[in-house]
Amino acid sequence: MHIVDGALSNPVVIGGAVLAIGGLAQGLRHLPMEKIPAAGVLSATFFVASLIHVPIGPSSVHLIMNGLAGLVLGWAAFPALFVGLLLQAVFFGFGGLTVLGVNTLVIGGPAVLVGLLLAPRVQAGSQRSAAIWATIGGGSAIALTTGFVAVALALTGDEFLPAAKLVFVAHIPVMVVEALLTGAAVYLAKQVKPELFDDLQGVPQ
Repeated sequence: MHIVDGALSNPVVIGGAVLAIGGLAQGLRHLPMEKIPAAGVLSATFFVASLIHVPIGPSSVHLIMNGLAGLVLGWAAFPALFVGLLLQAVFFGFGGLTVLGVNTLVIGGPAVLVGLLLAPRVQAGSQRSAAIWATIGGGSAIALTTGFVAVALALTGDEFLPAAKLVFVAHIPVMVVEALLTGAAVYLAKQVKPELFDDLQGVPQ
């Protein structure tokens, strides 16, 4: 799901960077001290999960887990995912530094949206209800991410539209897997550490 250096036009790269900076600023404002350990764990989860690429046809896919990050962290998912993307770009060359802002936006943006829309239901619901909403959130986050990637590619040029369609189709299995993993993770978390979903600053209750 990482967009590589040189794939996007300069206006898209600059616009993505500006929006990502805004998201990071908002995320840092809504990152309370008690959420920093969770942010570190979820940043590491994203870092490791997205290093494992599975070939599908001419492309490859990987897990992202940004839906879970959004449900737990709300706006703070932005800086958590940014750190993972930065480390991947520096150490492994995944994505790239010039498109770091766009990649942060297309992965962090859906996480925040899922958090804003579904975190209150996860927080207030029973263990089973929370897991169901989390399952929806996990799959929706990947669908939104592919949509954001498609928009970035389409704004660069119509010639990228076939690639955008391929990204969506290739990630349908990822949507299913992430939906199930997110639902299972929230089901367990609601049982052993329900306070993990409390104090989501920036998420309407």
